[in-house]
Amino acid sequence: MSRVVHFEIQVDDIERARTFYGAVFGWSFEDYGQFTGSPYWGIVTGPEDEAGINGGLVQRPAPAPSGGHGANAFVCTVGVGDYDDTHERILEAGGQVALAKTALVGMAWQGYYLDPEGNVFGVHQPDPGAA
Repeated sequence: MSRVVHFEIQVDDIERARTFYGAVFGWSFEDYGQFTGSPYWGIVTGPEDEAGINGGLVQRPAPAPSGGHGANAFVCTVGVGDYDDTHERILEAGGQVALAKTALVGMAWQGYYLDPEGNVFGVHQPDPGAA
């Protein structure tokens, strides 16, 4: 079974978001830009020996929906053992590719999909050989 292993918060102003989430929840941030090839701040939500997941802050790629236009939400990423097999099952079940499989160099394979309801979710397969 696959579990949610990561979340992302899309933001307009990364520094403002870091300041907000750090002050409110005590979260810390790590620069993961070397893995993604673009600005990306990993969110550390707590110690590794406590239950919970970490996430990331990423620059919003499109305008946020205005008030009254549905949820403006975090994107959850599901950890999988075989990215390509999961990709096929998503398509067979009626999902669509939102952002194609991408190498997080030296770390993992990552991609994004739309479920049949139009919700975005990520798929992540750890792989130190990803290039």
